[in-house]
Amino acid sequence: MSFINGLTAAMTPLGLLWTVIILGIATFLHELAHYALARWQGVAVGSFSVGMGPVLLRRMWRGTEWRISALPLGGYVEIDGMAPTEGTDGKMHPPTTGYARLPLLGKIAVILAGPVMNLLLALALMTMLFTSQGVPVPDRARLDHVVENSTAQKIGLQSGDVITAIDGQDLPDSLLIGGKKAAGYELVRDTLSRAGRHTFSLERAGEARQVSFDWQPFVDGKKQLLGIQYGPDSRPVAVPEAMSLSVRATAEAVPQVLNAFGNLFRRFLTLDMSQDQNVSGPIGTAEIVSRAAALSPWALVQVAIMLNLSLAFFNLIPIPGLDGGRILLALLGAIKGSPLSFSQEQAINLAGFAFVMLLMLFVVVRDASRFF
Repeated sequence: MSFINGLTAAMTPLGLLWTVIILGIATFLHELAHYALARWQGVAVGSFSVGMGPVLLRRMWRGTEWRISALPLGGYVEIDGMAPTEGTDGKMHPPTTGYARLPLLGKIAVILAGPVMNLLLALALMTMLFTSQGVPVPDRARLDHVVENSTAQKIGLQSGDVITAIDGQDLPDSLLIGGKKAAGYELVRDTLSRAGRHTFSLERAGEARQVSFDWQPFVDGKKQLLGIQYGPDSRPVAVPEAMSLSVRATAEAVPQVLNAFGNLFRRFLTLDMSQDQNVSGPIGTAEIVSRAAALSPWALVQVAIMLNLSLAFFNLIPIPGLDGGRILLALLGAIKGSPLSFSQEQAINLAGFAFVMLLMLFVVVRDASRFF
């Protein structure tokens, strides 16, 4: 029962609902981009499914059977010329129509469309976040709340005050958007760990102020709390600057995401079940979304940004079974001068698919092991 109780505490019904919505939208737009680029080049699409598993509803429209399937996560498109076909001899043969007849750039465009769509969605959400909430100012911290009857209130601190320096020392540039660390986190903690007289340099309603106070970290053996909640200060930005900042933030995230995937592969190959906060499976994702849903709508937007970036980058990894693997096979066929034989492509795809399935199983088991 401890596993069930832990799982229930980690994931709320609202969090599960938002997980399905966020992943559902990300997957739907990913597959829709594949569909659009195929149809734009005259390639038929047999079916488009929202969800996986048994089909619940289906309807023909513009030559495609549109489906709603039982499992709400995931989806797929069946593009003509991607899968082998059965010949009159009863054997499976490489496709010769649709996608198979496209030039190399046409094939890459169809496959690349999905990850690019997730990347564009992340950029759009990031731009919306910056224009609505402003962008952080790394060397300033705003007091979001001052606890009533606390030491902070007694010395004159007020909600909305912006701390610009502590004991004459500027706040460090340690801001992480949506992360645990806010501007000046370490400096505030270090300051409040030392007894003596301290000074906060503030801005209040555009005016500079100084607040000095005597501080004792412990009184009668009990740890004292100043009584403030704070986060990064921010400044408003227009859409063009927000878009530029979004592109820069995405570019800076690339090495971090690749490093996280690299660590995941190393843990998988060595069967290292220790927890990794940078990569989560479905259970960990639902847990993160549940926490975000309890905070604010903008926290959910930040989660959606990270999920779309992760989906885009993960799909571009050149492993058969992923979009990056399909691009790799197309490139190998172009270098070879002719498509890979059916047996070659089938063996490569089977190995890639098995690897991805085992990797997903490893992530799920590692996620679930936290609750035992």
